[in-house]
Amino acid sequence: MGKGRLEAFSDGVLAIIITIMVLELKVPHGADLAALRPLIPVFLSYVLSFIYIGIYWNNHHHLWQAVRHVNGRILWANLHLLFWLSLIPFVTGWMGENHVSAWPIALYGTVLLFCAIAYYILTVALINHHGKDSTLAIAIGRDIKGKISLVFYAIAIPLSFVNSWIAFAFYVLVAIMWLIPDRRIEKTLMS
Repeated sequence: MGKGRLEAFSDGVLAIIITIMVLELKVPHGADLAALRPLIPVFLSYVLSFIYIGIYWNNHHHLWQAVRHVNGRILWANLHLLFWLSLIPFVTGWMGENHVSAWPIALYGTVLLFCAIAYYILTVALINHHGKDSTLAIAIGRDIKGKISLVFYAIAIPLSFVNSWIAFAFYVLVAIMWLIPDRRIEKTLMS
């Protein structure tokens, strides 16, 4: 089956996720800049999550450039990814409202970990469907950045209970790692 509906549906879900996150930003009660101070943790959480959704959207888009068609297994793997991504607004709000406390930071990292695992499952399903010699399989390669991300999340989650700001820094570090779009698929498609 074609991939067009899956791409359109995924783009729509990601747009809704971002919309839900921005709707959680509450207008301050006050007309001076001091009224914004209590919202700084909420805003920082929003920015980080917006970047993460953008990273997933960007990489998801690149992934589909190397894919010709999908099957039922791929549809479910994609829904699995979208499920975990859909939890980001909730954990973002909890983390921001509680000023980067241990449990919200740990749950945020857990959701990020499961998003990364779901993305990995999706890539495996796509590679299995298209073959080990496919453009996608060649482009993904050993996926070192993806594996490093999983390790950083796994470290940051328990670290949340020792120092939540250091755990938060790990999440920022992973986002910075992925901010530069993954060019593996583009390079492979151009060769």
